[in-house]
Amino acid sequence: MKQALIKKGNVIPADISAPVVSTGGVLIKVVNSCISAGTELSGLQTSGKSLIRQALEQPQKVVKALNMMRTEGVEKTVAKIRGHLEAGSPTGYSAAGIVVAVGAGVKDLRPGDRVAAAGAGYANHAEFIDVPRNLVMRMPENLDFQAAATVTLGGIAMQGVRRAAPALGEYVVIYGAGILGMLALRMCHLSGARVIAVDLDPKRLELAASLGAELCLNPVKDDVVAEVSRHTGGHLADIVLFCAATSKSKVLSDAFALTRKKGRLVMVGVWGDGFDRNDIYKKEIDFLISTSYGPGRYDAAYEEGGCDYPYAYVRWTENRNMAEYLRLIATGDLDVIPLIQGVYDIDDVISAYSVLSGPDKPMMVLLDYGQTLPDSSQNIGRMQPVTVPGMKRNSKSGPVRVALVGAGGYAQGMHLPNMKKLESLFTLRAVCSRTGTNAQAVATQYMAEYATTDYQQVLSDPAVDLVVLCTRHNLHGEQVMQALQAGKHVLVEKPLCITAEELEQIKAFYAEGTEGKPLLTVGFNRRFSKYADAIKKAAAGSSSPLFMRYRMNAGYLPMDHWTHGPEGGGRIVGEACHVLDLLRSFTGGAAVAFSSVSLHPAGDFYSATDNKVITVEYSDGSVGSIEYLSLGSSKLPKEHLEVHFDGKTVEMSNYQNITGFGVDVPSLSDSIPDKGQLEMLREIGMFLTGQQAHWPISFEELVETTAITLEVA
Repeated sequence: MKQALIKKGNVIPADISAPVVSTGGVLIKVVNSCISAGTELSGLQTSGKSLIRQALEQPQKVVKALNMMRTEGVEKTVAKIRGHLEAGSPTGYSAAGIVVAVGAGVKDLRPGDRVAAAGAGYANHAEFIDVPRNLVMRMPENLDFQAAATVTLGGIAMQGVRRAAPALGEYVVIYGAGILGMLALRMCHLSGARVIAVDLDPKRLELAASLGAELCLNPVKDDVVAEVSRHTGGHLADIVLFCAATSKSKVLSDAFALTRKKGRLVMVGVWGDGFDRNDIYKKEIDFLISTSYGPGRYDAAYEEGGCDYPYAYVRWTENRNMAEYLRLIATGDLDVIPLIQGVYDIDDVISAYSVLSGPDKPMMVLLDYGQTLPDSSQNIGRMQPVTVPGMKRNSKSGPVRVALVGAGGYAQGMHLPNMKKLESLFTLRAVCSRTGTNAQAVATQYMAEYATTDYQQVLSDPAVDLVVLCTRHNLHGEQVMQALQAGKHVLVEKPLCITAEELEQIKAFYAEGTEGKPLLTVGFNRRFSKYADAIKKAAAGSSSPLFMRYRMNAGYLPMDHWTHGPEGGGRIVGEACHVLDLLRSFTGGAAVAFSSVSLHPAGDFYSATDNKVITVEYSDGSVGSIEYLSLGSSKLPKEHLEVHFDGKTVEMSNYQNITGFGVDVPSLSDSIPDKGQLEMLREIGMFLTGQQAHWPISFEELVETTAITLEVA
């Protein structure tokens, strides 16, 4: 499919894999999408700046990169950043089209329905988009796609007007008569307010007058404060809707000057980095912020999880705001056609952006994708071949052919660079990701043969030997089973699965043993680290069982973080499993008993779910104690292990150094933690190429670790 991407200061139409409909999502064939001149041009300009300039303007990203370097190293951090820059960024957040398919859980829409869609990262400028249900609005029957494609901008303007709550006869100043200002102007006029428009562009002021503004002022030639004061009988405006976009704080001061005593100013646009307290204090002005399209915005439970707010308690959610906007257009009360001043084919997207950047900027332009529908949702192009100079095509007799599924930060920063180091063992056949842009960028950077958004494409590819799953935790169990049933070897990032039912299905697949079946392994990399190897060698031949104590200072994560929810399964399942596997690798026998106790926090900040002590007894008499906590100091190293035996002790700190007490251990030291990810991949490659006889981790150990974490959690 065609999609507009922003890359290094330019916008380009790119051929990208179309998305697959997600659970709770709606797959839409886009007919029109609307370019937001302010937001999107700002992103375009930022992408064209040098890295140094971007760093100066966005210091928070520099801090994030430095922290990443400290934990993952310079090489892997650079790989992530380079991949992000080369990928280009999807753009767009307002579109209209026809439903092609609906995901599980969507009951009120069906293929063929005409809808509008919103949301950055979802309603992109692309032929096909997959959008969560709460960001999709059904179009009234008599509404055309071009008008409906402006839905997101209408929602933003409407939320600003709702925050302002204009009453009949109140004076409202629209400060900045761009597209948001024009839409807000018309809505205020419909509500019975008396509207004044302020802008620097004479043409926009003419248009504002035609939409209902009874006074139009230009700060360049008019004494705006005096004119507004005269028009309002000396009282100034009841409400100022600030719809401008500026980096100058003085512009906001000028807007406050138009507001009457005890009036209100609603921020819909963008201003500088501060304001003068005196502007609002003496007149006791209410300064209100309008957040995007309304209640639900930036709430993952609402937007992605599909949890609607009760109608009686939250009358106007973002979805209901935008639905009302569509109704107003359909009835003719709100006419947006005069505001649409250009329609361009998606192949001509460069011209569309050039016009917006020119001297005579149109109010709003649209992109057009046509209304031709695919025969079915299965006939949408979801695979894009990748051609890179120097690429090698690999045969079955060569290295293990890998399909990476889920190309997020960990995969890009860890697995892919490590596979590159092990090119005699692995070659990248395919990259599968939820978004086509990410799949395409990663596939190009690491010279995969194709990119796709369709997991089934990977499973049906006979040239894929090993599937590496780096997706969200809740997807692991089902994806593992699908890959095994397709005859693929599987490396799944921890956890193996997040429910007992999924574990039983996996056990049933291997009920008759692992002989002749595909390899299944989990990303329990710590047991393969050189530090774990040193401890095993130090304790080899001990006459006593092992007494093991492990502390994982995991760090605090807010309770609304995805790992705590249904997508993550909890932090014990998602991370403490690493430690259980490591301790199991030190002993000569299986776990025979285990127990756990949880912290009981006094308030709601900390949780019992990620503050636990787990104790495990093994068949050889060894005992392991795991302290998993989220309330420790961030200055304390994350992981610490003590192993005691025969009057000796080995202490390991954060996979960066190791000390023996009464026993010799090798001198190991690393500036960043070395947790065995490279060694784990090497072991997997050795097995799959026939250079090693046994699975890297036995199936029984995988099941044991997973079962204990599920029970403890």
